[in-house]
Parts: sequence; structure tokens; C-alpha cells
Amino acid sequence: MSINNSLLMQKEAARLESQAMLDASKTQEERNRMGQFATPSPLALEILSYAKKFFPNGQKIRFLDPALGSGAFYSSLLRAFPADHLASAIGYEIDPHYGIPARQLWGNTGLDVRLMDFTKANPAGNTFNLIICNPPYVRHHHILNGDKARIQAASHQASGIQFSGLAGLYCHFLGLAHAWLAEGGIAGWLIPSEFMDVNYGEAVKRYLLNNVKLLHIHRFDPEDVQFGDALVSSTVVWFRKERPPQNYEVEFSFGGALSSPKVSRLVSSNDLRSEAKWTRFPLAEVRIKDCGPKLSDFFSIRRGLATGDNDFFILSAEQITAKKLPRKFFRPILPSPRYLSATEVFSDDEGNPLTDPSLFLLDCRLEEDELQKKHWTLWEYLEEGKKRGVADRYLCAHRSPWYSQEKRPASPFVCTYLGRSNVKSGRPFRFVLNKSQATITNVYLALYPNEYLSRFIENDFHATREVWKILNGICPQSMLAEGRVYGGGLHKLEPKELANVPVPELAELLSVRSS
Repeated sequence: MSINNSLLMQKEAARLESQAMLDASKTQEERNRMGQFATPSPLALEILSYAKKFFPNGQKIRFLDPALGSGAFYSSLLRAFPADHLASAIGYEIDPHYGIPARQLWGNTGLDVRLMDFTKANPAGNTFNLIICNPPYVRHHHILNGDKARIQAASHQASGIQFSGLAGLYCHFLGLAHAWLAEGGIAGWLIPSEFMDVNYGEAVKRYLLNNVKLLHIHRFDPEDVQFGDALVSSTVVWFRKERPPQNYEVEFSFGGALSSPKVSRLVSSNDLRSEAKWTRFPLAEVRIKDCGPKLSDFFSIRRGLATGDNDFFILSAEQITAKKLPRKFFRPILPSPRYLSATEVFSDDEGNPLTDPSLFLLDCRLEEDELQKKHWTLWEYLEEGKKRGVADRYLCAHRSPWYSQEKRPASPFVCTYLGRSNVKSGRPFRFVLNKSQATITNVYLALYPNEYLSRFIENDFHATREVWKILNGICPQSMLAEGRVYGGGLHKLEPKELANVPVPELAELLSVRSS
């Protein structure tokens, strides 16, 4: 059916109104669980308008959207392409809450709305030369075990790629759709950019390099959040279903719009095969294979401990006194980064940090019956924790006793591992010089010097400060290039990522001192 522009705009207005009402009638938790984050109308139109460049000769479009929602991409398809270019269109939607209104809205325009789970659909000879999709952003732990095994097997069969058990549902949608895409067909996927950095994304990158010809990856500026209800860093991935050449160039762009990015460059597929962090492109150069000394050459890096319930296990000195709890079962712990403005932590004569607040971690390994006999107040406090359900929490339930903590000794060097690049200092991560015996929670990373570095700084406060200054002098971009980024410009560094940061200055310091 041909549809004029006036009627199309009326339908798009009706779709947006319907989308808002349908979203409002669900809780945020329900939508998070099903990964239902609607594509904004301007972004959908931007993507479909960009798709036109792949069909310059008026080729008939056979369109598929595996996660239709209310039909944002189909609406944009009708606006971006001439009506006589559309041969067929199919959309799958698992949730009737959105699917039935979409069918009512678009059913008389040529869109076949199928109310079923795309992961259970059979292509049965159906092939499409244009697949555009914003797949459900469902974390792996929200995919029920039975479904996870089935979907893993199905995506493997369709694409030949075995996706990790930690992969989100969007990865499996990508693999499943391979069987639906015609030879020479074009696919555009609006997905989180995290696949370019995380371990489970290795399978996605393998698919893009080996099974199809990767054409263009555009990463939106993380500070320019595309989805108002989901803090994810968004990427559009374009590829053609054909055997990739031996070595060819892929366009990487960043910021701005698809058709007019802020930065763009070509990266060879061979370089992509050897690079673990694709988000370094196009802003950074191809990484030199041997980048010299890294933090892992001098430190063992570990994440701080996870208590299971900070409100219960971490108490102030005043709270410990008020509850008459035995101090010997508490060890000092640093407050979270937002309460620790200093980059140097001093201590009292007992090794307790001079911070405000002054906090302590409950860590006891005596059994409850012994506590009941010898330390009644602590036993009572633990009983209170049981009533609050603390003992039943996952981490606590898997510890013996449930109120004991991981061994995480104090480290002289501590790094924050979450931060934003737009802070006044220009440094999203801070290295803290810890002169106390305080341990840390998992909002920090602990850097434990190796034997050689330990000898260098042992009982030498000046040498320790020199190392600390070098750490804080690391180029912020070097750290950002190793980490990952989320919507809103939030950067994160995992222990292995921090370990990979180059520190030639530290190697130079040690070599000068030892000579």
C-alpha cells in the first residue's frame, strides 16, 4: 500500500503517543528485564536515511526488524525510501503489549507484524536484504537457564559462532539474524558499544571479521546519551553478508551523526584482529604491539572486597561504640571515593586512616556459638542481621561463617576504577597514596607492588611518593584506552585493564635508582 507523507506523519505521531502510554503502563523494572528501550524517532530516521547509501539503484527492499516494538524503524523506512522501493516488510515482537498496537497501526501499510519470539522463529527460506534492529538489551543473568542454552545453540547454528554464556541477548539476535540475511544483504544494528571491549564481545568481533564484511562502526559520544531510560553507550554496526576480503579497511567514526561524525578514520581488518579494544578507534592510533613496561610488570592488581551489605558490615567508630561491639573484630576501611577527596591518606598510631568518616569493616571468623558465649553484643548484632536477611544474600550465603570477609590486605597504592572524563581535573581515575592499614571495598582497585618494587620502596617514604607521582602522572587517555565506557560518559577500569596501562616512567625510575 502506498502511503502519502501527511498520513505517514499522522501515523508516526500516533506511534509516539502510543509508545509513551505503553511505556508508562510498565514499571522500569519490567522493561529492564525484557530489555525494552525504544529507539528515539530522530535516531531511527537517521539510521534508515543512512541505509539508503547501500541501495543506490532503486533496488527493491525486503525489510526485517527482529525486535519491532512499536515500529520506529519501519516508520523511518517509509519516510526514508520511496514507496515503490519496498517489496516486503516483516517485524517480530515478543510482547503483545507493544505488538498488538503496532499491528493495528501498521497492518494496512504492508508490514507483517508477527507476535512471537524471534529466537524461536524459523527463517524457512525467508531472506531479507535489509535488516535493521535495536535488539533487546537483556543481560545474560536475566535469560533463564533453559532459554540460555536453547538460544546459544540456535545462534551458533545460524551464524557458526559460539557466543559466551555471559553474552547479552543482543549478541544472540545478531547471530540468529545471520540466517535471515540474504547474500549481499545489508544489516544495521543499534547495540551497546561494550561488545568492543569486554571478553564476551570477542565472539561478536569474530563474527564481524570472519562471517560478514564489516563496513562501518559509528560510536555515539557516551556523554550524548541516545536513550533517555538506559545509560548505555550506543553504537551502530553496519555490515554486508559476503565473504570478507583478506585485508580491507573499515570505517570507524565517533560523535555527531552517522552521516556527519565528529571524527572518522579507516582501520584495517588486520589491525582489528590484533586489537582487543575497538573503542580506541577512531580517536586513537593503532596500538604499538610492544608498548613497553606496563603496570602488570610492577603490581598485582586486585579489586577491593565485596562485603555483601555495606550498610551492615561497615560501621563508624561511633556506631561501634554505641552498640558496644568488640573493636578487635573490626578492621579499618577507606570510605567510598565520593567521601574521599584527598589523594593521600594519613594514619594514626594504630594504622587507622585519618578520614572523615572514619570507618571499620566487621570481619570475624569465630563461630556463632562461641560468639554467643564470649561476645554477646556482637552475637546480638549478627542476629539482627539475620532478621534483616543479610545472611541470606548471595555473597554472605556462600561464606563460612557468613559474616567473614575476603582477605584483602592494605595496599600503599589504591585506584578508583569508575570516573568521568569531564571532571575539572581532566582525570577520571585517581591514584590514592594509602599510608594507613585500611582495606578497600570493590569501588577501588588495590595495586600490590611486586617483590622488586617492594624492595625499592621499603621503608623509603620518598621513593614511595615518587612512585605515586608517576602513577598520577599517567596520561588519562592511556587509561581510558584500556577501559570501557557507558552512557553519560562513565568510564570503568577492570583489574586486567588497569594492568595493561603503559608506565615507561616507572621503569626508568627503577633503572636509574638501581644503576
